[in-house]
Amino acid sequence: MTDYGPVAVWGVIAVIGLATYGLRLSVIHLFGRIDEVPSRAEQVLRFVPPAVLAALVAPSLVTVAPTLPETVLDEQLLAGLAAGVVAWRTENVFATIGVGMGALWLLRFVVFA
Repeated sequence: MTDYGPVAVWGVIAVIGLATYGLRLSVIHLFGRIDEVPSRAEQVLRFVPPAVLAALVAPSLVTVAPTLPETVLDEQLLAGLAAGVVAWRTENVFATIGVGMGALWLLRFVVFA
């Protein structure tokens, strides 16, 4: 196995950072030069926030427990489902966060204590 020193690691971090910065700058520059965003791009960009939210939230909700009841009765999953129902019915971010956190605290400190 090859042992990489700290200079190589920092070099890789710098290259990846510059590539990320360059990619973002190119998109900003592109959209700064056109007068109107194409409708197809707008349709695709509408799905970015839900996809990012799902990518951030899903790993916290889904656990791999040894048994099915432990997986289904996980307090994070149940609180996430409650928050999901509130989000679907009300479309209110603050209500969703409040119900989700309230359900998590109730399940964690009262029900499953």
